[in-house]
Amino acid sequence: MGMFGTGSWVMIVSVLLFVASFYFTLTFFEHLKSEDERLSKQAKIAAVICLGAALLLPAVYQLYFVNEMMR
Repeated sequence: MGMFGTGSWVMIVSVLLFVASFYFTLTFFEHLKSEDERLSKQAKIAAVICLGAALLLPAVYQLYFVNEMMR
């Protein structure tokens, strides 16, 4: 962890997941245009999972942090 705290690492991972979600969204549109149903479905699922994780990770960390501070 060294120079960065846990909160900073959570934000870095969250941003990387947002970038991955954007990448999979663009890939979804590319496969949709080429009419490849299997790959477009996989890209859509990956984009939703990455976006969900990117939004939930900071929220879960914040809930954990507040819970620890209230003890």
